[in-house]
Amino acid sequence: MPSVSTEAPVIPGASAAPSAQPSPSSPSAPSQLSPGGPGYRRMSFALFAAGVATFALLYSTQALLPAISADLGVTAGQASWTVSAATGALALFVLPLSALSERFGRRTLMTASLVIAVAVGLLVPFAPDIEWLVALRAVQGAALAGLPASAMAFLAEEVRPKALVAAIGLFVAGNSVGGMSGRIVTGWVAQLWGWRAALGAVGLMAVVCAVVFRVLLPKARNFTSRSLSPRALAKTVGGHLADPLLRRLYAIGALFMTVFGAVYTVIGYRLVEAPFNLPQGIIGSIFLVYLVGTVSSAAAGRLVARLGRRGALYLAVGTTAAGLLLSLSDTLAAVLLGLVLITAGFFAGHAVASSSVSRTAKTGRAQASALYQSAYYLGSSAGGTLGAVAFHTGGWEATVLLGLVAVLGVVSITLYGTHAARTEAARRPVPAVQR
Repeated sequence: MPSVSTEAPVIPGASAAPSAQPSPSSPSAPSQLSPGGPGYRRMSFALFAAGVATFALLYSTQALLPAISADLGVTAGQASWTVSAATGALALFVLPLSALSERFGRRTLMTASLVIAVAVGLLVPFAPDIEWLVALRAVQGAALAGLPASAMAFLAEEVRPKALVAAIGLFVAGNSVGGMSGRIVTGWVAQLWGWRAALGAVGLMAVVCAVVFRVLLPKARNFTSRSLSPRALAKTVGGHLADPLLRRLYAIGALFMTVFGAVYTVIGYRLVEAPFNLPQGIIGSIFLVYLVGTVSSAAAGRLVARLGRRGALYLAVGTTAAGLLLSLSDTLAAVLLGLVLITAGFFAGHAVASSSVSRTAKTGRAQASALYQSAYYLGSSAGGTLGAVAFHTGGWEATVLLGLVAVLGVVSITLYGTHAARTEAARRPVPAVQR
């Protein structure tokens, strides 16, 4: 993987920053945050809270799909659209909203996105039918689109490069905690009072997270507002899509999320049926395995330091594949261990790939991160829908097969990247002093 750039990010439609201004990505920029320094802990807690709210809201219906199917009289595939509509809308809107963050600021856009998503989340429980539920979830996903890419860009500008992987890992860890807590809350509340009350509880939890985020997040010190230029934006996006390394990272993020979306959309249907026959509250508690994702994503920086980025990806892929195979067992303990491995592998791989995007992009980092998020959530939508269809037609074995195909795709892309890097290195001229 290439080393981090020491150039300031070039924003679409903007002129270069004055030379007197310290580069936001420079290791020596005095205004950047670092672990132990003032503001770093507040920023970490704020973005952790934002990550919790994002995943809790985005996947709030996932653990409730069997209950929604039964109450509204819809199939697993139809109910899965309450998840896929949210993630698909996020994928479509993340790029244009990231462009708005260049004009109005990362902090402002993240706050607006979270407030709108929370407001819609308080309306979702009152959806009268599946059509309204899917529509409200799509609006909620579109609102949340302003948060992930803006958060990545905020970190790239405000955090010292050496601490970037760890900082992004903490944000991703917030995602895992949000996904876990949201599903546990919805599982038990739904068992007692129904799925509508469960969605209301998640909305109230997100309100608390939004307040914590706004109160704790420090003001940006390295952001400069730029005018929007559609032509320059298109040029920046085209440049990112023309970069082979970024394209590979986008594909890796999409494939990892295809596995994750398929598994966690369908697992509730599997566990509610024989031979497990688990109640809704217990199924919700299964998502405690997300704690493993919290640990693995936060440890991504140490994995990269020890194994390198490609080595860390290979480890994540192997762990995910082992979990998929283990989940084929009809023993609950084996299925749970499989979910642990899938979760650990996914979050580690996602943290490595997403931080690699921020590290690789030398210009327009918000757009580079937005493209990654688009691919990532398109993978979630595809995984959720295809996973439900596979389960309906071929059972859990078909869902696992879908996941293994996606894992094989990650392996193939990473192997190709390794080969391409070695080929490029072999073609470089050897310095005269080494001949």
